Amino acid sequence: MEERFLQLEERRLQRDLEVEERRIQLEQRRFELERDHEFRMFSVFAQMLSILKQNNSSSSASGLPQGVDFSQAFSSGGQQETRTTQLGQPALEKTTNIYSFCNHSDFQSSPYLSVRGNIANIFRGSTEEGYNAYHADKYDEDKNPNGIINFGTSENKLCFDLMSKRLTQSDMNVIEPPLLQYPDWKGHMFLREEVARFLTYYCKAPAPLKAENVIVQNGCGSLFSALATVLCDPGEAFLIATPFYGGITQSVFLYGNVKLVYAYLDSQVSGTSTRPFQLTVDKLKKALQDAQSEGVKVKALILLNPQNPLGDIYSLSELNEYLEFAKRYELHVIVDEIYMLSVFDDSASFHSVLEMDRLPDPERTHVMWGISKDFAISGIRFGTLYTENQDVANAIGSLCYFHGVCGPVQYKIAQLLQDRDWINQVYLRANHDRLKAAHTFVTDELKTLGVPFLNRNAGFFVWIDFRKYLKRRTFEEEMVLWRRFLDNKILLSCGKAFECSEPGWFRIIFADKMHRLQLGMQRVREVLEECEQELLNEERDQACQSDSEGKEDSTDEVIFVSHHQEPVSAAGSNLGDLIGLLQQQMRSSDWLQKNTAEQFAQEKPEIYDVFSKLVGKQ
Repeated sequence: MEERFLQLEERRLQRDLEVEERRIQLEQRRFELERDHEFRMFSVFAQMLSILKQNNSSSSASGLPQGVDFSQAFSSGGQQETRTTQLGQPALEKTTNIYSFCNHSDFQSSPYLSVRGNIANIFRGSTEEGYNAYHADKYDEDKNPNGIINFGTSENKLCFDLMSKRLTQSDMNVIEPPLLQYPDWKGHMFLREEVARFLTYYCKAPAPLKAENVIVQNGCGSLFSALATVLCDPGEAFLIATPFYGGITQSVFLYGNVKLVYAYLDSQVSGTSTRPFQLTVDKLKKALQDAQSEGVKVKALILLNPQNPLGDIYSLSELNEYLEFAKRYELHVIVDEIYMLSVFDDSASFHSVLEMDRLPDPERTHVMWGISKDFAISGIRFGTLYTENQDVANAIGSLCYFHGVCGPVQYKIAQLLQDRDWINQVYLRANHDRLKAAHTFVTDELKTLGVPFLNRNAGFFVWIDFRKYLKRRTFEEEMVLWRRFLDNKILLSCGKAFECSEPGWFRIIFADKMHRLQLGMQRVREVLEECEQELLNEERDQACQSDSEGKEDSTDEVIFVSHHQEPVSAAGSNLGDLIGLLQQQMRSSDWLQKNTAEQFAQEKPEIYDVFSKLVGKQ
């Protein structure tokens, strides 16, 4: 009993220590956010004054000392605040910023390539960098135990035994003359008929789907590329909510030169939202109107259901709202349902767009699915599109010449899809059980570490909040953490790869064997513990240099600083825009209540005097 008592007492003391450490971290972060907000406001002030000065014919006699930079003058330390801004959260791009996906630090243009070829040559971000590093140093339990474990690529590695056995059975090994000849470019009719029956059954379509509406290509990436080519002219755009699977950017841009317009979702539950990163029609509408105001023509809306990387599953009512929104603005809707059979918990229900009794705009609704995720065979490239629009189907059919699936593989896929008994009684049961067990292991580890995450029951991934391990809430710091994981031989996907609006979110793939999950999570834990210790050491150093004021613990308080619109240069702004931006910054914090003009005059009389003289002259 005494030992048990001592153990409980040690745990209590440890919990108290962790709570205190967390409180200190929150206080430090609140301070950083306040300083960031202060700098933003003074940046806007400085730009407004600059415009007023330029518009004043007597500006030369304004009394402003030469060389005074207001953006630095109003900060307690010029160099310190400049650094904060440079490392601060960047302005969020409203459309695709192609250079964020390119590695051009040491790139030299090739004389053998076109401009388009040179862009393709450097088109890679952290996803491609990590993927290449993994293939150069793969973990192998026997041959390379210190290699990289891949928790970044969305693959199901749990069902090789089931799939290899099924794909090598005698009914699969058929070679007939038609399979070795040119097919209908949309796919052999026997496969398209089987796909139509398969989707009718598993999507719970109210009426049998038609084989003539089915198109087959070598993966959903090819389908995205083809749809971008036939639905958009170069420079036009698709609308998509972030965070999203980043491979779509490459698919639609490299061939079709089609942009993506972002509807940013965030982790805050506010307004009509009931969950973090919730997609609403209002957010779609705002993103669409912002793009139109900038002259960007949006032709389609992309929906991922289940959503990658969030794992969200849209309800039928939500799907109907999104489709009705698209219909109002005459947008095509591309629905990617590639994880539809990877919902592994009975508490969650998937609803396909094809399940709806009536599509709001059937001629503009296009649904895609593939076998790489749900059947754990990403090495067999196969994706299918269902569309009732024959103009779209025929246009995409012309591109199937470049993206076809070979005849013997088409035959194997047809045999697989028609084996309903094996799929339902053997494969799906085992796959769901294994996914659930792997998901439970990883999420339990995250709970033990005290790491927040979205607890969803679809797909192969968990969306994790590592923000507390960043020294600053910036994408630069996010990349630093990503590289630390990679250096410790664990590949994850960082939020920037999904165009997440908030630095610090990561995606981890859990659909892997238990021994790799255990070792991989151990490596994750090692990195996080190192980061946590470094942050605590920094906070101790800072605490020694400043007086502590013993504030009341308020861990539920959140300081919101809007990062959706950064102060822009005065040369590219008008006074009205800056006033609006200033009002936005003022509404987003109680800074003005805490920092009155009288208080500022006492703390920084020299700067206040300069400011007063300038205002008086204007």
